[in-house]
Amino acid sequence: MTVATPHRWAVPGREPGGVDNRIVVGGAELTWRELPELTLADPAAVLAHSARHALAAARHHAVHGTELLLSSDSRVDPALRAELRDAGFALTDLTDDGAHGEPPARPRPAEPGRLWLLTSGSTGRPKRVGHTLDSLTTVRGEQPDRTWLCPYAPGTYAWWQVVTLSLTQPGQHLVVVDPEQLDDWPALAAAHGVDAASGTPTFWRRTVYRDAAALARVPLRQITLGGEPVDQAILDQLRELFPTARISWIYASSEVGASIVVHDGRAGFPVAWLDREAPGRPTLSVRGDELVITSPFHGAGLDGAVRTGDRVEVVDERVLITGRLDSDEINVGGSKVSAGLVRGVLTAHPGVAWARVTGRRAPVLGRMVVAEVVLQPAADQPDEAELVRWCADRLPEHAVPRRIRVLTEIPVKETLKSDV
Repeated sequence: MTVATPHRWAVPGREPGGVDNRIVVGGAELTWRELPELTLADPAAVLAHSARHALAAARHHAVHGTELLLSSDSRVDPALRAELRDAGFALTDLTDDGAHGEPPARPRPAEPGRLWLLTSGSTGRPKRVGHTLDSLTTVRGEQPDRTWLCPYAPGTYAWWQVVTLSLTQPGQHLVVVDPEQLDDWPALAAAHGVDAASGTPTFWRRTVYRDAAALARVPLRQITLGGEPVDQAILDQLRELFPTARISWIYASSEVGASIVVHDGRAGFPVAWLDREAPGRPTLSVRGDELVITSPFHGAGLDGAVRTGDRVEVVDERVLITGRLDSDEINVGGSKVSAGLVRGVLTAHPGVAWARVTGRRAPVLGRMVVAEVVLQPAADQPDEAELVRWCADRLPEHAVPRRIRVLTEIPVKETLKSDV
């Protein structure tokens, strides 16, 4: 077992650098210092029943270096609870009624400074990836004062990215969105002066779709997208709403950390970045159709080249991440179709707010391309025939969707992602 190196904040009695930053969570405004003190077993798997409890557990780790796996309670089913106890974790449910614990089924020594993340489970059941607070803190150096919005599920990689920034950097304040506030977060953000926000493309699409005018009233100077393939349509919509903001998309995962950061307003990243080696920076490569990354921010035991499982295509000197290898490619009569590229064509239509593209069994071709869309709320909404013609003008014949179904709402999971 690899032992984690305790991070520089884990000095008994020493608080992290952002301890006096302002936090808005659960309707209350306070600081990191004012969060409730916790008593945790070591190692601990903390299942937080509210965002406030999750932040308290993060601060506890930053001060004490307790080996910690943190998740929202809804992401951990009974089978995973048993698996964690077998792995030596004491389970602690943090609720408004207090802490409720279950001892480990197989006790073991703790790894000081170790943080564990649960992957999103996009390739099956969630698995554990080991980090430290240092490896999760990828934003370093002096930063302009910001008030950040954090809409992510506690304990995810994206959640830790925002939380570590506020924990470790003075002047980085935090406004946390609870799940029940997700559709009305612009009002909360405007009321508390949020000027920086991070979310998945689905998060931003839902917000633009539901109330673009309310979003435009938030004084955003920094907009970050990540966690899913990013298409040009959502980048253009955000640029139109916030012409002076910096818009960034980030490729990051629990396994390789934050590895790609793009600020130029275009989907994908330049081909020139491939196989470019620089000290302290990830190296990006393509093997076949798969993105491969060697990163200094990798999880424990994942040093060297890591196959990401994400499919890429090169278009106009840009490397586009189109989706997962196991779901992006559709074989139509022997011709390969990228679901992600078809999705990008659909979302480029001004009447489409969101799209999902999949393959369906067909008697002659084996598979055919089908799609689901959510239309923009306008009087002149396109019908299925118009969308098919739009695709036919921009795609080879075998890639044009044969069926397009209209949904009334953009679907979203707890991770703020859609199944795209």
